[in-house]
Amino acid sequence: MLFERPDDDTLYDALIARSADYEGQAYVCVKTTGIFCRLTCPARKPKRENTLFFDTIAACMHSGFRPCRRCKPLEQPGREPVVDELLARLDDEPEVRWSEDELIRRGHDPSTVRRAFKRALGMTFHDIVRFRRLGEAARQLADGARVIDAQLDDGYGSSSGFRSAFQRLVGKAPALSQNRELLFADWFDSPLGPMIAVADKTHLHLLEFHDRKALPTELEALQKRVRSSVAVGRTPAIDQIEAEIRDYFDGRLAVFRTPLALGGTPFEKHVWATLMEIPVGQTRAYGDLAREMERPEVVRAVGRANGANRLAIIVPCHRVLGADGSLTGYGGGLWRKQWLLRHEEKISPQINTRARMEETA
Repeated sequence: MLFERPDDDTLYDALIARSADYEGQAYVCVKTTGIFCRLTCPARKPKRENTLFFDTIAACMHSGFRPCRRCKPLEQPGREPVVDELLARLDDEPEVRWSEDELIRRGHDPSTVRRAFKRALGMTFHDIVRFRRLGEAARQLADGARVIDAQLDDGYGSSSGFRSAFQRLVGKAPALSQNRELLFADWFDSPLGPMIAVADKTHLHLLEFHDRKALPTELEALQKRVRSSVAVGRTPAIDQIEAEIRDYFDGRLAVFRTPLALGGTPFEKHVWATLMEIPVGQTRAYGDLAREMERPEVVRAVGRANGANRLAIIVPCHRVLGADGSLTGYGGGLWRKQWLLRHEEKISPQINTRARMEETA
């Protein structure tokens, strides 16, 4: 008989009681710490409103949570030895880059490892490597490290390596671009990593984190849409958004004034406009957005439009959660989404106070 998970209130009661009734069948994720635990974890118990419950370890990690160091939810008895061996290696050798070649060098067949981890934990070994790496980067950033220092294990190896990759990404614009005005691209650092901005002289067309997988495709689609090319360079719009993003991370700004060139269909623009109406420090579910648009039947289309957003932070798709309050897909990575939401929770009181003072001035 399949396990039917109890409601969250029942699971929270089990967490408080440290009950083993749901061992291996449910896990708690703690929003305030970013970790997930067994229900039997001896750590101090979180408040009810700070908890989420999932059936699997994979769901916890895909939602941006990292395993607890006290109750060690990744450890399970009776599974294939290769799983425990490689998990131990992750702890003992944090400096290793775990490619398939590295697994072969150590005498493991990558396909066997992949199947063993999927059976035991519902995700591959390389999924776990990636989630642990991003979790460590997020912890370094939370402790005040610059992202270039944290490196995010992004494969660049240095800031100069990133600059070279940026040049390759943008490429060289042709001398003529169908007699149209060129777009220009540049990048600037942020607490969550380099951000790439593309703009004409007056309007911002794109703002993305450097490692978004869809970025090359977005740049290509943008050039086709405007029937022009992108060259490396600066415009006043890029200078303005860099200053505003800096103020946003410093907690001084939540409404952006940089003029935007919003491509997309009329429906997508409607979704993006609705996103920009979500106050800082608040969140919505996809269904909430559909209802606010007075079109409750288009929840999936709202999700697609949310994913098509090319203006990170400005069009705040990070403020959209799953129907159960869980983190859902985010092009910049779930760890960034979690960071942004926590940041906005902290800055919203001062932002709201400043807004009221400006209204009464």
